[in-house]
Amino acid sequence: MNTNHIGQKEQEIMDFLHQRIFDAILQSPAASEKLKQGVRYTIMRMEQRDAAGMIQYYWSAIIGTERSIGFAALMRQEGFDRFEEALEEFRVRFDDQFLLQP
Repeated sequence: MNTNHIGQKEQEIMDFLHQRIFDAILQSPAASEKLKQGVRYTIMRMEQRDAAGMIQYYWSAIIGTERSIGFAALMRQEGFDRFEEALEEFRVRFDDQFLLQP
């Protein structure tokens, strides 16, 4: 899914988000170009971070920045899962213990 050289933890986070959120949008002919562009931008921004930064980015999107609130609304309007729909699994899977693993 990713051609960049990122670490194992980062790849695990990105694989999860691709499976739960990103790929459904990117592969859908029904998704607007604006939504696809937003997903590609989100992927690019997340891949610039380490695992802790990716997790922080995710939680910032949940809490709601000005940009993320509008993006989440567009995702819902177009019928796609948002970060919020993956919240429980993300919280359990990518906790402090995950970050402390070698």
